[in-house]
Amino acid sequence: MSHIVHVAVQTPAHSAVGDLLSYRSDEELAPGTLVRVPLGKREMLGVVWDQPAGAEPIPEGIELRGIAGVLEGIAPLSQEWRRLVAFAAHYYQRSVGEIAVSALPPHLRDMTPEQLARRLAPPKAAKPKSRSKKAQAEAIEETAETVAEVAATPATIPLVALSAEQTLVFEQIEQKSGPFLLYGSTGSGKTEVYLRAVQALLDANPEAQALVMVPEINLTPQLEERFVARFTPQYGKDAVVSMHSGMTNPQRLKSWLAAHTGRARIVLGTRMAIFASVPQLALIVVDEEHDASYKQQEGARYSARDLALWRGRAVGAKVILGSATPSLESWHASTPEVGRYLRLNMPSRIGSASLPKVRLVDMTQQPKRAVFSPPLLDAITERVKRGEQSLILLNRRGFAPVLFCADCSWKSDCPHCSAHQVFHKGDRTLRCHHCGFTQRVPFACPTCGNPDILPLGKGTEQLQEELERLLRNVQRPDGNPARVGRIDADTTKTKGSLEKQLAQVHAGDVDVLVGTQMVAKGHDFRRITLVAAVQPDSALYSSDYRAPERLFCLLMQAAGRAGRDAQYVTEQDSHPEMWIQSHDAQNAVYAALRKHDYPAFAKQQLKERLDAGMPPYAFQAIVRADARTQEAAQAFLLAATQVARDANLPYLDEVFIYPPIPMAVQRVANVERAQMLLEATNRSALLRFLNAWQQYLHWLRGLTEHRPLVRWLVDVDPLSI
Repeated sequence: MSHIVHVAVQTPAHSAVGDLLSYRSDEELAPGTLVRVPLGKREMLGVVWDQPAGAEPIPEGIELRGIAGVLEGIAPLSQEWRRLVAFAAHYYQRSVGEIAVSALPPHLRDMTPEQLARRLAPPKAAKPKSRSKKAQAEAIEETAETVAEVAATPATIPLVALSAEQTLVFEQIEQKSGPFLLYGSTGSGKTEVYLRAVQALLDANPEAQALVMVPEINLTPQLEERFVARFTPQYGKDAVVSMHSGMTNPQRLKSWLAAHTGRARIVLGTRMAIFASVPQLALIVVDEEHDASYKQQEGARYSARDLALWRGRAVGAKVILGSATPSLESWHASTPEVGRYLRLNMPSRIGSASLPKVRLVDMTQQPKRAVFSPPLLDAITERVKRGEQSLILLNRRGFAPVLFCADCSWKSDCPHCSAHQVFHKGDRTLRCHHCGFTQRVPFACPTCGNPDILPLGKGTEQLQEELERLLRNVQRPDGNPARVGRIDADTTKTKGSLEKQLAQVHAGDVDVLVGTQMVAKGHDFRRITLVAAVQPDSALYSSDYRAPERLFCLLMQAAGRAGRDAQYVTEQDSHPEMWIQSHDAQNAVYAALRKHDYPAFAKQQLKERLDAGMPPYAFQAIVRADARTQEAAQAFLLAATQVARDANLPYLDEVFIYPPIPMAVQRVANVERAQMLLEATNRSALLRFLNAWQQYLHWLRGLTEHRPLVRWLVDVDPLSI
């Protein structure tokens, strides 16, 4: 008997292929089953989906193509997982198949049923090699020692004592349903609270699973180390798995299968982990919940933090959002007036550790063109002489943002983008950080031939070189010269390089570390007692209304790297400090930062947002168009606005559509980009309008006059405008 099955396949939303495709199957397949299906001339991975509501029968004479194969050996994906995917597709204006298939391990997408069967087959036992009597005796002795060690190992790890604040927070998590916003200062012990919450969950339910997310890959190893040390003695080596894009495809498949089958009790990962198949999910932790990295910026632009809240509510799992600097949306949701989240406070650092003193340096009173003010340089020098470490923050890699010719005003612009090529002195290249175009540094100005072309601005590479020059005569306590290291995207390209460099910092082999935001948050550096932000002002003058929030969060997180080890600080008789060099030292952002007063900063920012009608008091979406010319991109957006009005789409009167404008970086890789902002005071009205608009956007895309259009997309709840 032939059956009709509906399958979600990976087709982009703007392709207008549709959410589900119908196929013929010789056997009845349960929803959630993984299958191989033909699409055009290709064969693709698909997920059997539920019967669409109100689906029309297949017209007579239409011959459906058959399922190419079933990936047996993998249990069907649960209804809860399919509901999550369907919600994400609907909310973020994408196709179901695009979300569903992209959420599966890449290795699985390319496997035939036969290859998967071989992958799932248990490994064959190796034929034992013959050994001498001496070797056999040694092996027996080693085995006996191992058995004795295992027997002596306790089933659980002795737990550290919780502080009074940690105890109160943990008790509230145990007693209440949440969701929770854990507002804890840097070094207050949020991770230990996460560990206790997971431990309590696993002790109470032998089948329960937990999902713990961090914003960036570089934070995964240290978190994994703590979770492995805590839980593998009791639950086995497969109890903790990681999921992030830095893993190889076979590693990602292994972790996914462990979570899907329930062998893995704890899944650690970045934003992609929100779509992991975790059938017994009972707890979700989103650490550093404010971080913009939880928002996907390519393809389906979903927010993993927001989906975590939806998923927790849908499956009855507790959700903990944690941060020292919560997003303003989360802070607003945890106010007594709104009350969607229960706010838990841990304002104190563990033990006797104190938050670093914030020192502001008014650069208008310092020598012109000074990269490091004399007071800051003296403070860094003092730390080196005492054997302490310093962290210098500059969120711009490379040597200089641009090369410049003073004679003809030539700049090192990228030929393919509306951006400068960044000067990298180490390999004498100019690189575009948008499209990746790279070329050698010219010996002279390409326009006028002037050999004296100069770098403008500072990057981490230049800061490292400058510090090495300024500290060349400064000695450590052992008499050796100061050592300056650098960690950014350029120094961590190769596999394992980040872990190696972080290990050097932890071991004390670096005295002054220069880095971007990748080292400013989450890391537990025990010897760093001074952190300095040398050029943070640019965010204060950005047109993006979220820029002050991002700056405050970054600096507050960076400050938290100083003085985390109270015992070390006491032994050194040191005083942790955060230095900020600014040309606008009286700015309200810095005033709040000096007091470590996030609540005051949030209150001021939320008032400005309320007065301006900005999120979280309004809801936004952006429609973006990419085309061969800026005129073509904006023409599509203008036509989209007009067709919405002509069709009198539902909720049109509740949605304000701004005129289209070029994006901040207008051209990338020879493609012109334009955007159009939509705003509404009602989230439901905005989403229903967008859903009704979709078919008209597809129709417009197919018109002859819009052939120059390369692509269009919708970004719901954008983080930058």
